[in-house]
Amino acid sequence: MSGIIPRPFWFLRHGETDWNAQNLAQGNVDIPLNEHGLAQARAAAAALIGRGIEVIAASPLGRARQTADIAAAALGVPVEIAPELREVAFGVEEGQPMSAWFSDWVEGRSTPAGGEPFQALRARARSALNRLLAAERHWLVVAHGGLFRAVRAEMGLTYAVRTPNGVPLLCLPPIAPEGQWRLLTPEEAAAGSG
Repeated sequence: MSGIIPRPFWFLRHGETDWNAQNLAQGNVDIPLNEHGLAQARAAAAALIGRGIEVIAASPLGRARQTADIAAAALGVPVEIAPELREVAFGVEEGQPMSAWFSDWVEGRSTPAGGEPFQALRARARSALNRLLAAERHWLVVAHGGLFRAVRAEMGLTYAVRTPNGVPLLCLPPIAPEGQWRLLTPEEAAAGSG
């Protein structure tokens, strides 16, 4: 059973940054969107028009706030900054290439010095989403790849998946108690896969 309140919501990982393009760990380093990331944010916003989104919750980090602001302008909805949606701190690995340390961190074998353990991130992500979903509004959550791995884990899904930058995902709760959460792109949602 998942730890997330079973209500649908949209999730959007921020658009690409130069560090994403170079496969460097960003964590809490505030790297802005690059030109490709801005284009991704605009395309994501266009894909979300008419999806019933009422409000956007965004991480306070600039790359997520930029993405959220672009979506808010297209959708005509407000943005609420949610500090608990901030990306995980990777400590000494911030700015370093993504490598074996990352798998060790996700699997709970080790945490970089000065970093946040994956289990702690899971608890923070669960608390953040449940606070939003309890409000019973149609949310778009704009945040980060590491945070969404924790969300996936709380949904009972595999978290060994890299969430693409700038691709909205409709998160649908299980239909039956034994069922699984489903993640759909806007195209899949429009095709009736949900």
